[in-house]
Amino acid sequence: MKKAAANCPIGKVVGLLGDSCSILILRDLLEGPKRYSELACSLQASSRTLAKKLKHLEREGLIEHRQVKAHGVYRLSNKGAAFQKVADAMRTYGKKYL
Repeated sequence: MKKAAANCPIGKVVGLLGDSCSILILRDLLEGPKRYSELACSLQASSRTLAKKLKHLEREGLIEHRQVKAHGVYRLSNKGAAFQKVADAMRTYGKKYL
C-alpha cells in the first residue's frame, strides 16, 4: 500500500497532510498569520500535538515561523498558500455532501 501511495499524487498529499490537525492549521493560516496561542485556541489540540504538527509543516516548507515584535507568528509559505484551492474544494464537498 505504501508503494502505491508513493506513486500517487493524492497519496503523497495524504502522507503530507494525513491528519485533521495539520489541515486545520493550514485552514486557520489561510486567514492570515497567527500566533501559537491563537492556533491553540482554535484547534483545542494538546500543546504537544500542536507543536509537533507545526514543526512538521515547517520542515515540509508549508509554513514559516517568524518573530514579530515580541511574539512568534506562523504564516503560510508560498507552498502552503497553494493549499487554498484544496481547502476550497474540501469546503464545497463538505457543504454539499456532509
